[in-house]
Amino acid sequence: MPAHTSRGLFITFEGLDGCGKSTQIEKLASALRTHRLPVVVTREPGGTPTGEKIRQVLLDTRTADLTSTAELALMFASRAQHIEEVIRPGLAEGKIVLCDRFTDSTEAYQGGGRKLGSEPVLALHRILCGNLQPDLTILMDSDVAASVERARRRNKAHSGGSGIDQHDENRFEQESRAFFGRVRHAYQAIAAREPQRMTVVNARGTPDETHNKILEIVSSKLKLAVSPKMPLSASSR
Repeated sequence: MPAHTSRGLFITFEGLDGCGKSTQIEKLASALRTHRLPVVVTREPGGTPTGEKIRQVLLDTRTADLTSTAELALMFASRAQHIEEVIRPGLAEGKIVLCDRFTDSTEAYQGGGRKLGSEPVLALHRILCGNLQPDLTILMDSDVAASVERARRRNKAHSGGSGIDQHDENRFEQESRAFFGRVRHAYQAIAAREPQRMTVVNARGTPDETHNKILEIVSSKLKLAVSPKMPLSASSR
């Protein structure tokens, strides 16, 4: 069942690791909250206590031997819990749910990067997620090498420089450039297939430049008035 504006708005952010999604989600959330709009910020994999435990398994380098199909199943296990515990309740309460990754990530990383294809991902989404679709998806397009290197530096800093500890989330960053090339190609294919939902943003500029582009997209796609001198408010549709 797709999300409807009368029951809140569901906005997802997608892109390669290290493209700046987390920064942009927080910037957008801050802009929306400034105008007293109710916002929920969440992420995948994770977003719930159970999901965060699954995230540890999925992203830890110590589970490098996890099979592609097991990885796919765990992604959807986390997502199914996330939808029921966080996303659907937030939408039902009329909130704007901002999510760092959703099923597009699984289609790009497992379908494209792991070469499992799109069909098993989309089939599981229909079965396990009720085919819930975002109202808007921001795809932050970035340079493969630069994004991955930034993600590696970030995760190394989070792990205190050791690279492996309880905060280790480097598993995907260990993949080859060819892997991330396939991920980016898969994202582009999704954007071409679903242009009404997914909008591509060039994320190679400064964070403020990217933020301004995202505000323009949110204003256009979701009919929100976005202006530094004008209150931001949802219009009727």
